[in-house]
Amino acid sequence: MRDTVLLGVCSWLARRFDLDTRGVRIAFVIGALLSFGTVIIAYLILALVKPKYE
Repeated sequence: MRDTVLLGVCSWLARRFDLDTRGVRIAFVIGALLSFGTVIIAYLILALVKPKYE
């Protein structure tokens, strides 16, 4: 997992659903700006749920 930036959630989701990592990151940033922090909480929950190593 070499394309991780912070906690690896976006790259994990991109690999899991066969999406572009940049698109997932952009979606998270836009979602974080528009949702008043709800997406940030979801990001942290996903960081706890995702497997450490794949």
